[in-house]
Amino acid sequence: HVSLLESGGGLVQAGDSLRLSCSASEPTISTWGMAWFRQVPGKEREFLCAINWSGSRTYYADSVKGRFTISRDGAKNTIFLEMNSLIREDTAVYYCAGDDLPPVGGDWYNPKQYDYWGQGTQVTVSS
Repeated sequence: HVSLLESGGGLVQAGDSLRLSCSASEPTISTWGMAWFRQVPGKEREFLCAINWSGSRTYYADSVKGRFTISRDGAKNTIFLEMNSLIREDTAVYYCAGDDLPPVGGDWYNPKQYDYWGQGTQVTVSS
């Protein structure tokens, strides 16, 4: 069973940048589509961005487009989330997710498309 582990969260000030990492226990995710979501208490998990297995296609939510960048490393068993110009509303627990099958109907945005999830890392942005 593949496990995912996020890291890089923390407390930052508004306007700062932060880079999150998601490492997999096995290199098998090199063939997986991967995504980042976030969640705040009392709200549904929010899609942020996704990347296909080769890294040739990326998908972003409008709320983070232009500020956040998803990428994956050459070995493809780690994905990254580069976050710039952070604002208070970015405060949340950030999760990486993955699946060995392409999303049904190309729906990268639906959390139900992903079978594997990390435990999450807290990002807190102070003003």
